[in-house]
Amino acid sequence: MSQTVLITGGTGTIGQRLTQLLQEQGYQVAYLSRSTKPIANVKVYQWDVKKGTLDPQAILTADYIIHLAGAGIADERWTDARKKEILESRTQSTQLLADALRTTQHHVKAFISTSAIGYYGADTGDQPMTETSTAGTDFMAQVVRAWERSVDQVAALGIRTVKLRTGVVLTMAGGALPKLAQPIRLGAGAPIGSGQQYISWIHIDDLCRMFTQAMTDSRWEGVYNAVAPEPVTNEALTRQIAKVLGKPLILPKIPAFTIKLMFGELAITVLGSSLVLNKRIRDETGFLYQYGNLSAALEQLM
Repeated sequence: MSQTVLITGGTGTIGQRLTQLLQEQGYQVAYLSRSTKPIANVKVYQWDVKKGTLDPQAILTADYIIHLAGAGIADERWTDARKKEILESRTQSTQLLADALRTTQHHVKAFISTSAIGYYGADTGDQPMTETSTAGTDFMAQVVRAWERSVDQVAALGIRTVKLRTGVVLTMAGGALPKLAQPIRLGAGAPIGSGQQYISWIHIDDLCRMFTQAMTDSRWEGVYNAVAPEPVTNEALTRQIAKVLGKPLILPKIPAFTIKLMFGELAITVLGSSLVLNKRIRDETGFLYQYGNLSAALEQLM
């Protein structure tokens, strides 16, 4: 009998691709969702994080849980209300899952949660960060620390728990890449700020394969930096996109102050430098990247 993977945040960009790959491997996929809308080949269970309600059947039928839910970091300007939503959508949803697991006779073998390299801080310059590096102190770091603490409640129940600190996910279905590619296609592309800030990226398929390997391989436990082996600068990424699209880069760099005017505090997500290394994945898991090289990743995606 096929095993069931319960996904939160399953209708997001990563969740949709992960669903495809899991179904191709013969897994049943179920979602926890606020919506009652049926989804083809996916069993949808209800939950309401704000009200603290969750259909216990979701937990009873799950063999594995993959927790992706959380309000988008870069979807809106960071008002105080939005910051509160970014934090609580992660901590309260995890708390709800931990409570349900505590009170249900479940058979969940592993709980895999997304996390973020924002743990180390939005701007760590050219300082290499590994899984043992200290946490940052800015807004994103505070969010990720609280988020990971809430995931630790699941680990405390004796369930094998994995936290994947995810970098910038490259996919044409959403996120940063279409936004970076659009002006380049129109002949108006340019590096942002100094262009020397590091971007720790990962191809969406490699990330989804990390989730499935972390789910089934009992050696995986604790925190991993879910990034490709070669972080690149913003300028190198911009040039590589232009090369794949066959477009010139003619504009000067976009000044940092322009980005700050447009995005407010959120600007740090594109101006900050993050040189994050995949040390534990490289040294301990035997994970094989399909797209460990940026040019190969972009060729496949674009």
